[in-house]
Amino acid sequence: MNIYVGNLPLDVTEDELRREFIVFGQVMSVTIMDHKYSCGGESRGYGFVEMLSKSEGEAAINSLKGKALNGQGIEVIAALPLSPRRETSTFHNNRGRRVRSQKRASA
Repeated sequence: MNIYVGNLPLDVTEDELRREFIVFGQVMSVTIMDHKYSCGGESRGYGFVEMLSKSEGEAAINSLKGKALNGQGIEVIAALPLSPRRETSTFHNNRGRRVRSQKRASA
């Protein structure tokens, strides 16, 4: 089960977040989203925790919702599934400029 964790303090590490969830079951992965282009990789204040089973994930969500982590209440909900990606291709038009076209995802 994939779980969204929001309103994270900027100084929380993935290990600290893992310790909060491991109490409820096996944690497959923890990812705190960061600003890709900032020098220090500053946290965006949210992340995702993937747990092995749905029942363990639901127990974690119910117990950790609103819990204070480093003095700040966190949001914990089931993450929405990713939408299907559209294939993109790049080609050059007759003026030598790059143009990107999108193909519809097949059903």
